[in-house]
Amino acid sequence: MNQPNKLVVVWTNGDKEVAIRMAFMYTLNSKLKEWWNEVSLIVWGPSAKLLAEDTMLQEYVGKMKEAGVELLACKACADSYGVTEVLENMGIIVEYTGLVLTEFLKDENIRVITV
Repeated sequence: MNQPNKLVVVWTNGDKEVAIRMAFMYTLNSKLKEWWNEVSLIVWGPSAKLLAEDTMLQEYVGKMKEAGVELLACKACADSYGVTEVLENMGIIVEYTGLVLTEFLKDENIRVITV
């Protein structure tokens, strides 16, 4: 049996403390310390609005991008909050993510956590 080699963190929480102390810390360290071969962060729901409005969180996400974390955001959510352009300008891939998440969940080589 193969060991999972990809981590996907689905960040849905609109709380800055949760973002910094769990979602971002674990995501970035997972990539930097090579705990996982591949690491992705999906920005979904209220987290899209929080990220678009908070420059400190934007800088943190920039560090993740530099480290090689794949950055995705839910287009439906980003559009509903009016933040699609802000997220795209940060280098985040903004697309409809329902099917993307479903495929991640069905893949035995991927682990998904939701924060």
